[in-house]
Amino acid sequence: MGKRIYLDWNATAPLRPEARAAMVAACDCIGNPSSVHAEGRAAHRLVEQAREKVAGLVGAEPRNVIFTSGGTEANALALTPALAPSPGEAPRDLLLISAVEHPSVRAGGRFAPERIEDVPVTQLGVIDLEALRLRLAAVGSSGPGHRVLVALMHANNETGVVQPVAAAADMVHAAGGLLIVDAVQSAGKIVCDINQLGADLLVISAHKIGGPKGIGALVKRTEAIHIGEPLLKGGGQERGSRGGTENVIGIAGFGAAAAAAGTALARDRERIAALRDRLETQLRVMAPDTVIFGAEVERLPNTTMVAVPGIRTETALIALDLAGIAISAGSACSSGKVASSPVLSAMGAPETLAAGAIRVSIGATTTDRDIDAFLTAWRNVIAGLSKNRRGVAA
Repeated sequence: MGKRIYLDWNATAPLRPEARAAMVAACDCIGNPSSVHAEGRAAHRLVEQAREKVAGLVGAEPRNVIFTSGGTEANALALTPALAPSPGEAPRDLLLISAVEHPSVRAGGRFAPERIEDVPVTQLGVIDLEALRLRLAAVGSSGPGHRVLVALMHANNETGVVQPVAAAADMVHAAGGLLIVDAVQSAGKIVCDINQLGADLLVISAHKIGGPKGIGALVKRTEAIHIGEPLLKGGGQERGSRGGTENVIGIAGFGAAAAAAGTALARDRERIAALRDRLETQLRVMAPDTVIFGAEVERLPNTTMVAVPGIRTETALIALDLAGIAISAGSACSSGKVASSPVLSAMGAPETLAAGAIRVSIGATTTDRDIDAFLTAWRNVIAGLSKNRRGVAA
């Protein structure tokens, strides 16, 4: 088998050399970070150094970074009625989530299902800010004591569409609410500053930025924000927000990846965006009826979600995999079956088109040659799988 080409960076990014080196070095640190002896202090120092680097990536204070097992746990920890700007406040009684959130957000955390509502998005995949404003106004007019929590991702994992988080934050705060932002896909790819966004809580994940799998963080904008009861109770680690011995090796890798991603952000973003633009131009030349979802609005520089009428997702994925190219579907796979993407459904995409969507996501080590190889393979897919198609460039 020849060299495979990896174009699925939104699923997980390859491990950065800096992260690998930090993890290998941390393997020699035998102490428990909670122990008071020299070995314990050395482990604690590694954790705190990494905390500073992760905080730096998102413009936060290190003391406001809570390490978790990943983005899913961080979302579950944040999505609680007990969340408050300070201890002692009454619980949140309503959770509003955009219709394109990650499943870990759509699960609602510790909110009862009847206390969760969707906020629609436009056909371009951007949250309907007017719908959000009206719902917040309705909550406010229903009487005192109503407290809302809003969850809005920074950038969508499938389409790459960047959401107007700062504008939403202004609305939410004016209504006395709090805002949770899932920045798992945006951190390290675009500027992601918790203060500029106005997020009260921010969620990030190491393996999306070239760190190890199984480690993430929930980041608070201010130390005063009170989460309430932790999901994991135990020895009071992470300032009482998450019990359990810290994953020192994973945390060390996370910190190194965050520092590397922050340093390379401006350089990598420009080059990656140029690769994506060339890819999308050639896709349209190859098949003029190509649809690129969210292309009319701001997107992550590395993400292309594309469909061509007459192409089925599952067949395209298999054909590309056999050609040595790894990409993802724009749909959820379960038990060997491919179902339409909830994100595309929320955007109002026709079922026939959504059933053929694929996602190409690139990264720091993607080359022009990789893009060329994908385009060659995709041309073969179109030629081999399209029936009665016209307008496909030879």
